[in-house]
Amino acid sequence: MNGEAVAAPQKRMPIFTRSVKGKFRRFKWGMLVLAYAVYFLLPWLPWAREGGPSQPILFDIPGRRFYVFDLVMYPQDVLWLAMLLFIAAVFLFFVTGLVGRAFCGYYCFQTLWTDFFIWIESKIQGERPARIRLHKQPWNAEKALKLGATHVAWLLLSFWTAFTFVVYYAPADQLLREFFIGTAPPAAYMTAGILTLATYLAAGFMREQICAFVCPYGRFQSVMYAPQTLAVHYDVRRGEGEKGRLVPRQGLKTLEERHAQGHGDCVDCGYCVQVCPAGIDIRDGLQYRCISCGLCIDACNQIMDSAGFPRGLIRYDSEENLARPVPAKPHVELRNFRVIGYGIALALMIGFLVYNIATHQPLAVVVNQVRQPLYTTLANGDVRDAYHIRITNSSRRDEVYAISAQGLPVGALQLAFHEVPIKTGRSVEVYAWVRLGPQQAAEISRFHFVVTPRSEPDKAWTGVARFFSAAGEADGDNE
Repeated sequence: MNGEAVAAPQKRMPIFTRSVKGKFRRFKWGMLVLAYAVYFLLPWLPWAREGGPSQPILFDIPGRRFYVFDLVMYPQDVLWLAMLLFIAAVFLFFVTGLVGRAFCGYYCFQTLWTDFFIWIESKIQGERPARIRLHKQPWNAEKALKLGATHVAWLLLSFWTAFTFVVYYAPADQLLREFFIGTAPPAAYMTAGILTLATYLAAGFMREQICAFVCPYGRFQSVMYAPQTLAVHYDVRRGEGEKGRLVPRQGLKTLEERHAQGHGDCVDCGYCVQVCPAGIDIRDGLQYRCISCGLCIDACNQIMDSAGFPRGLIRYDSEENLARPVPAKPHVELRNFRVIGYGIALALMIGFLVYNIATHQPLAVVVNQVRQPLYTTLANGDVRDAYHIRITNSSRRDEVYAISAQGLPVGALQLAFHEVPIKTGRSVEVYAWVRLGPQQAAEISRFHFVVTPRSEPDKAWTGVARFFSAAGEADGDNE
């Protein structure tokens, strides 16, 4: 290794965060309450729906249907899912280009659940000094009781998180009853068990390690950053001065005294490190572990207020602005080629998805001609072509479809069934044959298949089909 020392793997040291008050902490609590309300309450809200479950969102895997409010999606609508994933990815890039890892700090599931786990921990075990003391002290009744209560609360929240996830895939009322009397499907118990354990470990033990080593977003975020990107920064020039930061003491308590002796505004209290859920020191510069939650900003502002110093020593700012001789007021910079590109791609894909959903038809028909053989000449000279018709019922009800043809003589279309019942979300394949006499085959090269829903005849599907014959091929060769 060229003589370089390689650090041995070290055991993870638990991070005991300190509580803090401020606008970023309030915003994080607001996002947590909103996210939990949506996630935990949505499956239990009533939703009137014709011919479907009475809950707003249900992913019906056995029935191959996804209910999202008034929208019903089927496997053939996989394009919508692909577009939705693309929109989510581009939106993430767009936000990162503007305000860094704000998604990680306020909206990520790992952050939201870790935040609440830490809140539970602090309510049972006490503030940061009490939790550190409890961690270091030998096992006794107090430690066993407080740690036991903490882990029981964590497990209960983890279980309800996992169970809520499961009810998105089954009718909530029915599954709730069956789950606790032991008659639910085995997959429900397996999924709930795995997700309970995963949530318990990720939010209770791994915490910042998920962000640092498991999630790839923290690693490739640097390619989405620009000099104009807002992120949590420490103002080094203001905080360090010429001689570095220093704790307040006699003769170094006011700004004038500190600046006169070459010291910066940072009083080296360590509060910004104590509140950080990732356990980093923002004063060391921008780091991939930083999730831009802004708690260090709240902590620093409190210290600045108590010392009578101006706020903003740690703030959301851009590298470009901090590098100026006199930094301007931080602002979101939209005039960036990368951000503009993300915005255009985002707008186009959202528009395309909305248009695709708005123009979605409840009936999808695909007609393919059987190519082997292309046509068959019968003993009496008649010509017969075979067709494969796939009908998909994308409506919200079971339907009966009638199959007919336009542009053919009476009796030319041969079907085993002229009417086909199809359940909602299902597809049926039908074979059809068209038989024409020699003269008719020479005259007819195209006709139309018509598929008509019996309940809505005005929404019939019409598609062009081609009739092949020896005469037709000769005409095609002469064209």
